Parts: sequence; C-alpha cells; structure tokens
Amino acid sequence: MSEQPFPARFFGMSPDPSLQPLGQVIEGSLSEGVIIRLDERAVLEGVKSGIYVSIKGRTDRTFFGLVTDVHLDSLEPRMLRVSAPIGSLRQKSYEGILTFGLVQVKLMLMREGAQGEFKPARSIPSHFSVAYRSTPEEVQAIFQANSQTGYRIGEAIDNPDLGVYIDLERIVERSTAVFGRSGTGKTFLTLPLIAQIIRANLASVLIFDMHNDYGYTLKGDKGKPFHGLKRLGAIRDRVVIVTLDEDSSRARGASYEFPLQIGYNQIQPQDIEMLRGALSLSDVQVNALYALKRRLPEEWLHALLSDDMPEVVQEMIDTNKLTESTYNAMQRKLGRLLQFGFLKEQVLDDYAERILQHLQKGDSVVVEFGRYGNDLPAYVFVANFLTRRIHDRYIEMKEAAEGGKGAEPKKLVIAIEEAHKFLQPGVADLTVFGTIARELRKYNVTLLIVDQRPSQIDSEIMSQIGTRITCALSDEEDIAAVFTGIGGARELRNVLAGLESKQQALIMGHAVPMPVVVRTTEYGEAVYKAFADPLDGLSLDEIAAENRRKLGRRGLDESLV
Repeated sequence: MSEQPFPARFFGMSPDPSLQPLGQVIEGSLSEGVIIRLDERAVLEGVKSGIYVSIKGRTDRTFFGLVTDVHLDSLEPRMLRVSAPIGSLRQKSYEGILTFGLVQVKLMLMREGAQGEFKPARSIPSHFSVAYRSTPEEVQAIFQANSQTGYRIGEAIDNPDLGVYIDLERIVERSTAVFGRSGTGKTFLTLPLIAQIIRANLASVLIFDMHNDYGYTLKGDKGKPFHGLKRLGAIRDRVVIVTLDEDSSRARGASYEFPLQIGYNQIQPQDIEMLRGALSLSDVQVNALYALKRRLPEEWLHALLSDDMPEVVQEMIDTNKLTESTYNAMQRKLGRLLQFGFLKEQVLDDYAERILQHLQKGDSVVVEFGRYGNDLPAYVFVANFLTRRIHDRYIEMKEAAEGGKGAEPKKLVIAIEEAHKFLQPGVADLTVFGTIARELRKYNVTLLIVDQRPSQIDSEIMSQIGTRITCALSDEEDIAAVFTGIGGARELRNVLAGLESKQQALIMGHAVPMPVVVRTTEYGEAVYKAFADPLDGLSLDEIAAENRRKLGRRGLDESLV
C-alpha cells in the first residue's frame, strides 16, 4: 500500500495535517446530501450517524453537515460471492479497492474562509472534495455561546469534551417542544432548561406539573430523589409553588405558597367544553351549557351539580329550549367534577390573578397537581382554565402597552405535559394552547411542550414549533411527525432512529444553527453545584459583608477609619 499522504495519491493535493480525512465526495445533491467514499485508511465502524463532517471545497469555501447514513458498497458485487477467507490475501486485496464504505452527509452550513460567517448551504462541493471530521474549533464556532443566553445542553456524541450550546433567547421567542417516549429522560432534560431560563431572567415560566416533578423533588429511577426548581439555590427565591392537593404536598414535604381553588362562579362553559372528549359531551349538550350560562350567569354550573332543579331550568324545559334528557345527561356527566376537591361552590379569591401577579413580578410558578395528576380531565381542565385567563390578561396588557397606557408584559413560557391532549386535530382550534402556538409570541406568551406522542399533535401546530428537542422515539408515526415542516426530514429520520434510549437527543430548529445530536448533561450534583447560591454556608456577618460589597458600601467599622 502506498504511504503517500491522503489525498495526494489521488489527485496531488497535500491536505492540512491537522485534519482527520474521511474520504472524497463522489456524488450527491443539495436536497438529499452528498455521498462520501471512505478513504481506505478510515475505519467504517467508527463513523456514526449524527457526527459532524466538514468538506473543503475547491475554492476557499468549507461545507458543514451531519452524517445521516452509512453504507457498504463494491465495484463488482459478483466478486463478493467468491469466498475470501478471513485474513487472506484475497480479503486484503478486496478491501479499499473492490469494497469500500459510503457515508451520506446532509449539508447544513457553509462559510467563506476560516473566519467567514456561517450561512445556510446553498450549493454543494465538487467531485473529489476532501471530507474530514469537523474539528472541535469548527464545532465550537458553529455553536458558540452567548455569555448571557447560551446554555450548554450537552456535549457532542463523539467528543465528551466538546460542549453544545443552544440560544435560550431564541428558545423563549417561539414555542419549543421536548419529545421522547416514556423513560427517555424528558423531565431530566426539561427541568434544567427551565432553570436556565429563570436564572437568565429571559422569561417567567408557568409549569403545569402533572406528576409533581418540577417543584420540590423529582423522582428518578428506583425512586431516587433529585432537586426540583425550588431547591436550586440560585433561583429558589424566584420559584413559587402552588398546589391543588394540600394533603399530597404535606405528605411529600413540599412547601407551597398557597392552595389553588376554583369556584363554580369562576368557571365558564369554554372550560367545560375542553372536556367534551373526556366527559363524552355531545354537541347538543355543549350548546346547552351556553344556554344555561345565558339564563343563570353566576349559578349555571351550581344548577347542574345540584340535586334540585332550579325554576329557570324547569321553565327552559317547559318551553322546549332544553330537553329534560339533555339536562339529566349533563348532570350525570358533569358529576365527575364533584370529585375534584379543589373545586368549591364559592371562592372569593381570584387565584389566576394571584398567579399572574407573581409572573409579572418575575417569579416562575409551579402548579402541583398531587393526586389529581393521574386524573387527565382534572389536568386538562385546570391547565386550560388558568392559561385562558392569563392569556386574556396578557392580550389586555400588550394592547395597553402598544397604546402607551401601560408597561409591556414580561415574557411568559407555559410548560405543559401530555400536550397532545390540548393540541390534537379537532381540539387545538378550541383551546387557548392552539391559539398561543399559532400566535408566534405576538402577546409575549410561548409554549414549552413536553410529550411522548407528537403524531397526535395537529400538523399545523407542529409546523409552528420553533425548536424541537427529541429523545428516542419508537413509533414510526411519532418519528415522522417530529419532522413536520422540517427540510431534509427523510435523511434526519435515520439519525433520530439511531438515538440511544437515554441521554441522547436530536435538536433542530430556531435555537440552533443546524441540527445537532447531543449527549444531554446528566442531572445531579454537577447541576446543583452550578445553581448553588454563593451565600449558602456563609455566616450572617459574611453574608452582610458580601451584600455590602455588591452594593459598593463600607461596613460601620471601615467608615470610622
């Protein structure tokens, strides 16, 4: 075998000795990517889907892409039918000459010169252009971190020392989704992401904590406890926990600001309409809710949940404006609401307004569901009830600000689990969550969706999601849905299908310059340390001295000198 440096033995070029050559471009297109024939010295088994590849063009242009597939090929397939014993001269003569590996690379970015600006790839490198693994310096230049808004979400899958950063400012600009089947670690990825948004003061976050994971304690494998947001020192004073289930919170030792209660008089027919699927409400019954609301503005739900029929209802039945069978059916179906201990006949406080006040102060709010987290109608009802009111108030504040009559509302990110229940076809048009997803931050409100069934989310909503962080998925329909509205989806599906079951994610969209596969940061002591309060462990005198230093003030003794 020739010892002449690659690729000089092919076409007389001397490559940069610092590069790790993989091979040469032999075919491809802008839409499907380019095909690289591996150099005979390259180890095919070391080339994995999701790694970064750089290709030096014939001009001073470099292309950057992602490995999406790896193939075996040969010049003469019939020769492979002839036995080639392991280690034999025949096998060695075949390798690299008759047989070789092919790597498919989806081109994402290009730049002119070593310090040029990264731009979307609009052309492809020519035949025999040299491909090599991207250097750490190139990857860092692509995913460079802003000191204020950059967040190290993990590291490159082929280099644990190479951090990958996403732009948190762009995360809160548009709705974001975290997808993955059950057990892939979505919560362990989402919780520190939310914590970083809070610490950077980019937005307030309202979290509908279905399984009591985000507030005080997160349960890991085998019941191992991890810190929730309230126990991360640097942000704990900016996190407020409210609970729907005081008994559950006390049993778990989770402190909370106040119990969340909702009065019958605060509920609108729109809140019940959201449960039409869960409660099997027909169109006739939903329309009857609005009719009752018109006749009994404050007491309509109380009438439905009471054993006694009000005179107004009897009058509606007598005048054929409501049938008795419809009324009885609604009573029976809505009777399930009586099981929700957080619903009261009369509530004097406006808890939605209290939550809004915290959000506008810059606090983030975790709504813990306690035992009601296992009751999907309860989760859907409360999430929609609160979000609809808060969103309405944001519209009022935004329009007032535009008219010069008030301050701009602070940006808000609303985090929801089981999001497909709110955003599935036929339901998304009825929910405030569908409205928020379509508005693209028009009123300073965006969504953080956490879900394991992206295929059940309306395709129009999927196309509006700015950044998608996807852990392993097994269902083909879910995998296909993740790429709704994404260019080069067919090639990237192979990358997603090859993710490991835990601590790996494919990130693409608004917050990253190109799709990237990362090994996500492990949640635990290292994260706790990063979020530690610098005042923890100090004496009262030391805390006072530190506060004086921050304020630029001298102590009493110093002032007498």
